[in-house]
Amino acid sequence: MIDVEIHQRIGNFLLDIDFSGGGGITALFGPSGSGKSSVIKVIAGLTRLGTGRVMLDGAVLADGESRHMPPHRRRIGVVFQEARLFPHLSVRHNLRYGRLFTPRREQRVAEGPVIDTLGIGHLLDRHPATLSGGEQQRVAIGRALLASPRLLLMDEPLASLDAARRLEILPLIETLRDEFGIPIIYVSHAVEEVARLAEKVVVLDAGKVAREGSPADVFRVAADRFEIISVVEGRLGKPNEAFQLTPVETPAGIVWLNGIIRPEGRTAHVLVHAIDVALATHRPEAVSIRTVLTGTIAGVPDGPGPSVTVDLTLEGGGRLAASVTRAAVAELGLVPGRRVFALVKSVALDERPV
Repeated sequence: MIDVEIHQRIGNFLLDIDFSGGGGITALFGPSGSGKSSVIKVIAGLTRLGTGRVMLDGAVLADGESRHMPPHRRRIGVVFQEARLFPHLSVRHNLRYGRLFTPRREQRVAEGPVIDTLGIGHLLDRHPATLSGGEQQRVAIGRALLASPRLLLMDEPLASLDAARRLEILPLIETLRDEFGIPIIYVSHAVEEVARLAEKVVVLDAGKVAREGSPADVFRVAADRFEIISVVEGRLGKPNEAFQLTPVETPAGIVWLNGIIRPEGRTAHVLVHAIDVALATHRPEAVSIRTVLTGTIAGVPDGPGPSVTVDLTLEGGGRLAASVTRAAVAELGLVPGRRVFALVKSVALDERPV
């Protein structure tokens, strides 16, 4: 458990932060300049805490001006946006550098499983300059893990990578979360990235906590309708090999995914943008959209503007947000309690390699 309370001015910026995180991934989310990286630096001990307290598993890491545990004693691993590998060392020796400040009796993360999980065994004798951006970031994550940290801080680790490399690294972060059991604080301003990875989201705005909760709760009430995301849970069904589609079976209907996704039967979390959902009062026929989910309108907010985010309760449980025009609300009679059909145009999946 990590407990963070920070009340201090850093340069011209005022941080007034109070949050906690448990196991799994706690994400710090917000736009550039909201204070995410400043919080990470205070937790890691790279910035001295002014007023407040930082505690990890009941141990005080920093307590105002009275206590400041040095960074190397905190047993916290840090992965930055840039890999920051030592250019003169091979991958093997970069990885082992992470162990130098960890007492032997506390080295509980073995080298072999980390190398296998990250898929970097073939890179061990190479130097950083010969690696791709994605390979460098894998090594940086491995180095942090091999320090056997009590907490892992990841400060926008995918921001400098292209889309293909991000898709390569995301499943690895999920594997770290699931297999190594090290709690992670993950910094990002990418909505889908955070919705996919985190158990808890802490939204920062101008140095303050604007809201916090599960991804489904936080992103369903985002101020920007383009950031509103729902998380729909189901199980992977048998892929349609002929058309290269995979069903995610839910009580409300089938969500169709492009591509062959396995293994069959595993739980999948599908991310749906509110702007990619249309509503119908009758089950549609002869339309190109394949995913149609059944639900009931839970709420239609009042207010100005041409668009509104309609909140649905899906059949069998779960929530779904749909961004529609106020004209459509009036013409279709979209009121709480009415049964509707949600047409989902596109989705993103919590994917892992086949």
